Amino acid sequence: MSADDPAMPVLTATVLQSPDPVRLARFWGALTGWTVHEEGPTWLRVRPADGGVGLSVQYDDAYQAPIWPPAPGTQGMQLHLDLQVEDLHAATARALELGATEAAFQPQDDVRVLLDPDGHPFCLFLPGA
Repeated sequence: MSADDPAMPVLTATVLQSPDPVRLARFWGALTGWTVHEEGPTWLRVRPADGGVGLSVQYDDAYQAPIWPPAPGTQGMQLHLDLQVEDLHAATARALELGATEAAFQPQDDVRVLLDPDGHPFCLFLPGA
């Protein structure tokens, strides 16, 4: 909390819904190098070593993967994560090896849109992109 204003909220995590939160948390932990804190089969935290903002994964038996790019009448993307990398080709290959898939639609040459194992879109991008 802010020392100047105790009513000021502090972002600690983005929460992803998943039908298999253990698998998804382990994917994000492997991709980012962060630690997975398994607090049970329905709620997991993925955090950097410095304790900064991280991800949480929550079980959702009614989860529907978003569609990218958006299409009328389908579950749209409500957010995506942006991850800066130094080597786009190598980072994309690594993400694919860990279980991501490459989206069919790629809007820019210096950005790769990928989908995590549950279909959440995320982007790998080069500095300055």
